Amino acid sequence: MPDIYAEITADHDKHRELMARIADTEGASADRKAAWETFYYDIKSHAAAEEETFYSKLMEKTWGQDAARHSVQEHAELDDLLDALNEMDMSSSGWLNKFSKLQHDYTHHMDEEERDIFARAREVIDDDRAAQYGAAFRSRKVKEKGMVDAKADDQVEE
Repeated sequence: MPDIYAEITADHDKHRELMARIADTEGASADRKAAWETFYYDIKSHAAAEEETFYSKLMEKTWGQDAARHSVQEHAELDDLLDALNEMDMSSSGWLNKFSKLQHDYTHHMDEEERDIFARAREVIDDDRAAQYGAAFRSRKVKEKGMVDAKADDQVEE
């Protein structure tokens, strides 16, 4: 059973591939739309599940509070970019510019998480708990994927 680090890293690898695929497309093509939709729903559910099952556990440790807050703040910034892109015309130069910023910022976030946060977390999360968190992440991500649109509607109403 994959642990939390393997689960998150597998998603990151998928997201890197999807961002590269999106960057290689042009305009509002069917390929760009399909890759964007997959990316949008997957990253939204990934971030929510990660906060629920990984960062909430790191918050229990003093050193983890700042790391978790920093990552959650980055999630919020990325979420804003995702929502803005989702509302924009994909064929506009503005869309591509904003996507390039998202790609840069998210790549930085993933690299930082995999390099720094995972290393610290491995010092305090034993293998059994890491496996439990991996299963919880996978399960939570499925639930979150089904709530992406409802959460977006709730944000609009606020």
